[in-house]
Amino acid sequence: MSETPGEACGVFGVYAPAQRVAPLIYFGLFALQHRGQESAGIATSDGSTVTVFKDMGLVSQVFDEANLAGLDGHLGIGHTRYSTTGSSLWANAQPIHRQAGNTSVALAHNGNLTNTRALADALGLADETSDSALMVEAIARRIDDERSDARGLERAMIEVLPTFEGAFSLVVMDQGRVVGVRDPQGFRPLCLGEMPDGGWALASETAALDLVGARFKREVEAGEMVVIDAQGVRSMRPFEESEPRLCVFEYVYFARPDSRLHGQTVHSARRRMGTTLASEHPVEADVIVPVPESGIPAAQGFSQATGIPYADGLVKNRYVGRTFIEPSQLMRDRGIRLKLNPIPETLTGKRVVLVDDSIVRGSTTRQLVAMVRQAGASEVHLRVSSPPYKWPCFYGMDTSDQSTLIASRMSVDEIREHLAADSLGYLSLPGLLAATEAHGFCTACLSGEYPTSVPVEVSKYVLEGSR
Repeated sequence: MSETPGEACGVFGVYAPAQRVAPLIYFGLFALQHRGQESAGIATSDGSTVTVFKDMGLVSQVFDEANLAGLDGHLGIGHTRYSTTGSSLWANAQPIHRQAGNTSVALAHNGNLTNTRALADALGLADETSDSALMVEAIARRIDDERSDARGLERAMIEVLPTFEGAFSLVVMDQGRVVGVRDPQGFRPLCLGEMPDGGWALASETAALDLVGARFKREVEAGEMVVIDAQGVRSMRPFEESEPRLCVFEYVYFARPDSRLHGQTVHSARRRMGTTLASEHPVEADVIVPVPESGIPAAQGFSQATGIPYADGLVKNRYVGRTFIEPSQLMRDRGIRLKLNPIPETLTGKRVVLVDDSIVRGSTTRQLVAMVRQAGASEVHLRVSSPPYKWPCFYGMDTSDQSTLIASRMSVDEIREHLAADSLGYLSLPGLLAATEAHGFCTACLSGEYPTSVPVEVSKYVLEGSR
């Protein structure tokens, strides 16, 4: 039923000598729950033993006081998952653990490799579908645990990381250290924070640092490896230099609005998207209504730019997640109401501008337009704070099959007609990039321009004539 693309996970890591880190990691993952709701896991170390607990479900479902109490230690990593490469199975939940002699390694991954098949063949694991499992296996096989300086993990990572292609922000640990890595393009975010009582934290988003009281220090740079241990923080560069290409959808949808990217809140960038959208696609209307939650900042910016009143016209059921009850056909037909319900007083007799962050497949949006009309709206004008989503993603979003993307099959006017909207306007790509007030983005899903090589079997995902 999801209209927006699914993301590929949230990662969190802590090295805090004066504390038990399991509760900190729990709260860090809680702040990153929006990045994945399929499974959650935590690995910790007391300096000699790595302990891992993970299961299917939300963070609050997987962990309780009893199993957190069993995760002892002053360093650890955590993960909340949305599957892209690898099936939705317990075996693919993370962190993934491997034993390499006397060294225990655990890894958590945000992103998606583009050379999974080649990596599996090189490791002799042709049946392995999880790119994350292949990464930890490759690292474990390179570890020399006879090194006198006990830095076998970081040496192994320096050797093996250049063989990984695609998107990967990682937190990795052994018994004595936590390592954070971003791929050379920096497709997925990762940031570094300082703990109040000593120690350091790594997180996919700054909002997770805020929740555990860590002070944001900086973003881990594209192509950087950060090692945190008893000696402090060390930075290394295991990759050849490349131009940064952060996924632009972090600004559009993925990141929490209270997180910071490039020194600014995501919320402020989304408001600017709405302001620009209003100038690119003006409309005569009575009320601006956001599609909650991600459409709210853009709708506020649209309202501010036009003077058209902003109002809540849709209420989101905040407790809808995965259900174990198979809905009837009737409920599937009414599926949008599981998540959203209209407020007729806001909509009846009004010319409504409905603001959303993106349209990917179109089915949910079509139901939404019909629902707003049924609630009494006289006109429904759709405004989208990102460009048409036309191309498959191979870097961590679940949109690898272009045939499912409505904008790859239809023109804007055909989409408007299909959705039964009175008008439809998308934010332009230049307008989106300007609203971020930053540079260095991957826009492949919007432009078809891929920063790296894509899988050799790409032809099965891309419509004929698109390339």
